[in-house]
Amino acid sequence: MLDMRWLRQNDEQVQTVANQKGINVSIAELLSWDEKKRRLLQDTEALREIRNKLSHHIGTLLSQGAKHQAEQTKQSVKETNEKLNVLEAQLAEVERHIAELMALVPNIVSPDTPDGRSDADNVELRRFGEAPSFAFELKDHMALGELHDMVDIQRGVKAAGSRNYFLKGAGVLLHRAVQQLALDLLLQKGYTPLDVPLMVRTDAMSNTGFFPLGEDQSYRLTGDDKWLVGTSEVPMITYYANEIVDAERPIKLAAASVCFRSEVGSAGKDVHGLYRVHQFAKVEQVILCKADPELSEALLQEITANAEELLQCLELPYRVMAVCTGDMSQKTYKQYDIETWMPSRLAYGETHSSSNLHDFQARRSNIRYRAEDGALRFCHTLNNTAVASPRILIPLLENHQEEDGSIRIPAALQPYMNGMKRLAIT
Repeated sequence: MLDMRWLRQNDEQVQTVANQKGINVSIAELLSWDEKKRRLLQDTEALREIRNKLSHHIGTLLSQGAKHQAEQTKQSVKETNEKLNVLEAQLAEVERHIAELMALVPNIVSPDTPDGRSDADNVELRRFGEAPSFAFELKDHMALGELHDMVDIQRGVKAAGSRNYFLKGAGVLLHRAVQQLALDLLLQKGYTPLDVPLMVRTDAMSNTGFFPLGEDQSYRLTGDDKWLVGTSEVPMITYYANEIVDAERPIKLAAASVCFRSEVGSAGKDVHGLYRVHQFAKVEQVILCKADPELSEALLQEITANAEELLQCLELPYRVMAVCTGDMSQKTYKQYDIETWMPSRLAYGETHSSSNLHDFQARRSNIRYRAEDGALRFCHTLNNTAVASPRILIPLLENHQEEDGSIRIPAALQPYMNGMKRLAIT
């Protein structure tokens, strides 16, 4: 959410960003309703002042014995209240329109965010590692998963429908190992771990900026005001909703959780294997800090570096992309995606995302801190996917495969795999 006073002065900029992000909202219409609201508020306050004066005058008249004049004044109060009821009903309707439009208004974007219409226009910033070359015919992650009896898509579909799966054996161990490695890395850096609710209320999704535009990507529990989360960012931010926090030092949180996404609109896209599934697990980083653009920019670099460190521990080649305007969500001010090399795709595939939201999310969630001058200000918030599985298993299996189908386990992961150095063919 943007500050309305700021929005009035920067309406053209906000409309431009809405167009770039593909959000159908008219800022001019919003400001028209805002003008009506301000006029109604003035009229309402004027009538309330008249009513209060008349009500006070009734007591004076009664004390003077002027019963007839007092009765006339009571009638005037009644008529004023009737007018007030009409104005207040109009005001409530205007505020409803404003709330609906404000829910669609996007966050502005950073000056260094690239212009573009889709992920094809994202800009590569840097690479780490070289894509491996294989002297043998490589297997994709599904062939390797079946060879090691660690993935079963067919039974996943039987149990839960398309884009579902079972992990078993070494697949489960790897799935849990990469999460624990990521969580341990964050614990070493001072992040506080949380175990979060996987079901949240509608207002939690709205206040964190995932609704209304992301409703079709979420699963609702029938007959209840609850939704399954697509990221633990939602409950971690909501943890501090409607609170005044101590932001003297950045608040750094981490959670490992199951996540759910409906993937509406992705029919026929990335349907093979484990790339795009309905249920997955993530280790998420969330930071709340002072409303200092330099500080939140530095923290964006930090959380991105944390994700890069994890990939380096997994010995995987990757590249960091600056996300363009057309590929950004409503709530995001600045975003990086990290794409990891996936040999079977002969391409990099997105595995991580880092976002700086400035105070957009905190305004919606009403998370404030007391600044040095004593004033209450909204925090800046940031988030990053430290690791997401089973998607990360795609590059992990494919990049570390050997000619006989064995899979090498990176040294950093071996302690989480009971000391195993490779998954051998038995």
